[in-house]
Amino acid sequence: MIDTSPLFEPFQLNKLTLANRFVMPGMQRGWCIDGVPLPKLTDYYVDRVEGGVSLIVTESLAVDHPSATDAAIFCRLNAHSFSAWKVCIGRVKASGGNILCQLWHEGALRQQGGDEADGFVPTLSASGLVSGSKANGRGATLREIKDIKHAFVASAVLAQDAGADGVEIHAAHGYLLDQFLWTATNLRVDQYGGNIVNRGRLVAEIIADVRTRCGPDFVISVRFSQWKEIDFEASIVRSPAELAMLLEMWQQAGADVFHASTRRFWEREWPDHDMNLAAWAKALSGIPSITVGSVGLDRDIMATFFGEEANPKLEDGLRELSDRVRLGQFDLVAVGRNLIGDSQWVRKVQDRRYADIRQFRRADLGQRDDIAMDFVAEANQREIAP
Repeated sequence: MIDTSPLFEPFQLNKLTLANRFVMPGMQRGWCIDGVPLPKLTDYYVDRVEGGVSLIVTESLAVDHPSATDAAIFCRLNAHSFSAWKVCIGRVKASGGNILCQLWHEGALRQQGGDEADGFVPTLSASGLVSGSKANGRGATLREIKDIKHAFVASAVLAQDAGADGVEIHAAHGYLLDQFLWTATNLRVDQYGGNIVNRGRLVAEIIADVRTRCGPDFVISVRFSQWKEIDFEASIVRSPAELAMLLEMWQQAGADVFHASTRRFWEREWPDHDMNLAAWAKALSGIPSITVGSVGLDRDIMATFFGEEANPKLEDGLRELSDRVRLGQFDLVAVGRNLIGDSQWVRKVQDRRYADIRQFRRADLGQRDDIAMDFVAEANQREIAP
């Protein structure tokens, strides 16, 4: 019998007491109108809390800046959507859950609607690059970078006012903040470009400003990744030494936890050590980390997030997760596709009712999620087309 007890021990994150180690990470569902979440999205979060999830991270919420996104399928956190998010957060907490609002800006992945001369809001990023070979929009001026920082902070304050336990700064997967981190998309020659410290500066400044405005007890998570949606082999750091410099800067700015996004949690980040990115993040920083990546899925099915049928093969994965938590490699475990497939997944794992788990299917994503999927797929296709 698998000893899953470490996964069900409580954990203290800043002033927040989590009942177990399971997190639902941010995953776009497209259940919003004009940036406002639908009641369906609130019900979805509450169902997962009632199913045993200790910490909910909302899907990516565009910050309160006109360049953050134009896509109708994405939620926003601004004055217009505040009341709906207050209701959503209140219901999650009334159900016994904890919740972080994930703050996000598309950067160069935003589809620009026209020319600035015609009054359109420009698509802004580090250097106007989606990747080293694809341009879109332009690099942000220092004034615009300052405004975007203010937008992240303004949305964090709204999250706090709405009752959220904290925020997660989205600096992963090739979006705006990650475009500053990645050398392929950051060609700047000012204080935000060049070495890893300069490339990580914008994230650090956002963390520090949120900490100042929201106080010491407000949880700040930082989600970062090596891989990008348009390049699975990309990296922002090439060694533990570079990663240590980045994390130290963010930790000193006020980060409470690092959410290290990988596609498969069991894979080593560097070949000489049996540690994934979350394990490295905790070892180098000394603060908590969240692991993520195909938790509960069959390792022989190397599906992407939008892969067809993902069959769970829990025994090996749960044993490894439990062992690694027991060893202190990481503290929290984010479960994505399995929680889309079965809102009771955590409870069933706790009760060892593995045979009762409903398997994730691509059809679980639904029509509006297919629109989001197609948007990403088309962007990828444009990027890799010869």
